[in-house]
Order: sequence, then structure tokens, then C-alpha cells
Amino acid sequence: MGDTNDTAAWAALLRVHAALVPRMDKELQVKCGLPLTWYDVLLELNAAPGRRLSMGELGDVAVVSRTRASRVVDQLVAAGLVTRESNPDDKRSAYALITDAGRKRLRAAAPIYLGAIEQYFTSRMSPDEAATVARALEKVLAGDGAAGVHVD
Repeated sequence: MGDTNDTAAWAALLRVHAALVPRMDKELQVKCGLPLTWYDVLLELNAAPGRRLSMGELGDVAVVSRTRASRVVDQLVAAGLVTRESNPDDKRSAYALITDAGRKRLRAAAPIYLGAIEQYFTSRMSPDEAATVARALEKVLAGDGAAGVHVD
């Protein structure tokens, strides 16, 4: 059985997530017109080889679920920030590809996103503490088989 440090660490993670994600989402929407989920999907697409990912690949690397990733891509397509292209190897699947407009919006939003991380999260800890938190959470993800999920 775990001790109180186990439950304290877990509870703190949940409280931090619950407190910061809505705040960062609101800030991105107000200042850039991008929900946090859109930013995350655009960020993953922009970093991918050829700036495109299949829906399955996107579901593996994005913070949103696979089902939600597909809905977010639909919204991004409607906004002109992403296009869908067919997969020549598998007619049942498609790729999401970031557009030039999507890259432009991502670049404009990046300072807001990075500033929010610093303001609401890392400014509350030393650089060593931030590195320790990142390493510890990466261990959890790697042990869970979710190595594709990024903790930055």
C-alpha cells in the first residue's frame, strides 16, 4: 500500500491540472483566438515529419483523446488551419496537415502559451525543481506505455 506521499503527489497533480488548464485555455482564447486543444494539435502537426500525422498518430501524441483529436481536426479544418488528405496506403484513414495559416497562428500563439507556462507553473519552482518534475512525470508516462505523450 502507498503512503501519504503517494496520494499527496497524485492529488497535487490533479489540482494543478484542474487549476491551470482552464486558465491557460482562456488566456490563449482571449489573446489568440485559439483554444488550448487547437494549440496542442497544431503544435504536434507542426513538429511532425512533413507537418502531417494520421488521426491515429495524432491521437497518440496529442494531449486530447483519439476521439477528441478527430473533432478538433474537424474544427481546425473549418477554420482553415489544417487540411485533411487521404492516405494512399489506407483508404479508411486520413492525414491531418497543418496549413500555412495554421503555422502562422501557431507562431503568433507560442509566446502566449510559453508565457502562461512560465507565469502559472514554472515560476513557482526553481529550475532544478522543474527539471525534477519533468523527469518524474516522464518516468510515469514511459512506465505506462504512453511514451508518445509529451511533458514539456
